[in-house]
Amino acid sequence: MAEEDNPKEVTVAAVAAETSDEFVQDAVPEKIDANDAEQTESNGQLEVASGDVDNGKTAAELLEEDIPWIERFKQVFWTYLPLGFVAFGGPQAHVAILRDHLVVQRNWLDEDQFTELFAIGQGLPGPTSTQLVVSTALARAGPIGGLTAFFLWNLPGLIVLTVCGVLIATFVDENNPPWYLIGLPPAAISLVFKAFYGFGKKLDKLGIILCLISSLVAIMINGSRPKIDPLWSQYIYPSMLACGGIVSYLDSIRGTDVKIFGKIRRVPGKPYGTYKSASKGWDAESDLLMRRIGIPIWVGALIWIVWAVVLAVSVSVVGRMRRNGETPNQYLEIFEVMYRIGSLIFGGGQVVLPMLQTEVVPMWMKKDAFLQGLGLAQSMPGPLFNFSSYLGAVYKGVPGALVAYLGLFGPGVMLIFGMVPFWARLRHVKWFKSTLNGVNATAIGLVGAACVILWEGAVTTFADAMVFTLALCLAVVYGIGAPWVVLTGGVFGAILHKDALGLGQNEWCSLGQDL
Repeated sequence: MAEEDNPKEVTVAAVAAETSDEFVQDAVPEKIDANDAEQTESNGQLEVASGDVDNGKTAAELLEEDIPWIERFKQVFWTYLPLGFVAFGGPQAHVAILRDHLVVQRNWLDEDQFTELFAIGQGLPGPTSTQLVVSTALARAGPIGGLTAFFLWNLPGLIVLTVCGVLIATFVDENNPPWYLIGLPPAAISLVFKAFYGFGKKLDKLGIILCLISSLVAIMINGSRPKIDPLWSQYIYPSMLACGGIVSYLDSIRGTDVKIFGKIRRVPGKPYGTYKSASKGWDAESDLLMRRIGIPIWVGALIWIVWAVVLAVSVSVVGRMRRNGETPNQYLEIFEVMYRIGSLIFGGGQVVLPMLQTEVVPMWMKKDAFLQGLGLAQSMPGPLFNFSSYLGAVYKGVPGALVAYLGLFGPGVMLIFGMVPFWARLRHVKWFKSTLNGVNATAIGLVGAACVILWEGAVTTFADAMVFTLALCLAVVYGIGAPWVVLTGGVFGAILHKDALGLGQNEWCSLGQDL
């Protein structure tokens, strides 16, 4: 699924405007004064007497307070159940679909509340659209509602990619892929190029520099064997993300007064990047939706501690076994790789590809199998993180798929649950938003590196190059959706296959060798 905009700096309004031609903004309910006689809901004829009305509450809030939890849970179930089957098009489309269903059609949230929940996902590792699904359902029906929505959102893609992974590992020869899969890798890579273009064009001057540096470093790591072990990426990539955030923060305070060693001093110069002011956040004391979440601050802190402990223990255990020359349990290895990556990726989607490719190729599978699965994942509804189930299934069957799925999604889901109680305060902090600018730009550079690294394995013949060119044109110029781009690439590749027309079968680099 192509991701066209900066995954952590996209406004809800812009996302919705780009993805949907017709979104009707619902009016914000008018406040009810305590002196009003009564308010009647048009569809339910429910009357609110003046004596029961609190100052500052909306009619919608007063009516919602009377809905039992079980009814709200049923609403969550039946609302999110079909969304997992129609959520094509990447995170931009996902956000627009959720806004249409939750804000416009059902009025569960107003625009500000939806934007606040969307902003939570922007500031955390993991798939942003999935975190938005979890947080909106969490705000409606508590933790159980959030978990239910998460599984409903991912279920179709999880099932299809797991089955495909098992079948490909069992019946497909990695060295001789069948004709019906030959066009998927170049078509899938075209969507990665489209995503990088969409991300990059929104970067400011500093962001472009950080993006370029991280892209060059990632390409160098993958092209410097044996001097640089590609497994070093598990340390270098997060270090680059942290450095990008620090550079962005230091740039943001240029020309401002800061407190240094107890004295107020003006930092010389002007910011090279562009920074937005921090949002006011919501009022956690009076917002009905936030009270419904039902997660106190101490529980949120505990969730963060659990996340950190699991990350530290899994990384240290697997690392120690490798240093001692021991072979880790394969399922533990799958979980450690996926959980570590899921804890470090702030861009989700395409940004996760270079890390996954470095970790699983060629240890778990050959590059052709990786790219075939990527093409399938791009054509499925739901988040691209569902690709983890395919990778796990190819390596270790259905159990491997489930372990990989829980490992990659786990950190993002845990952190969204733990972050909500703290978010109202954190969004007041300007340094947090400025730091995210650098983290985002550095993560986008990894997408650019993925374009270069994955191109080598996806485009090996002139036929592959033709498929790539067609798919990229359909995706970028005509705005065709990802499923149709991948399907068209697959059909075109099959037509050009050596067992069909047999056109364009010369190696891509053979022309230069013959001259």
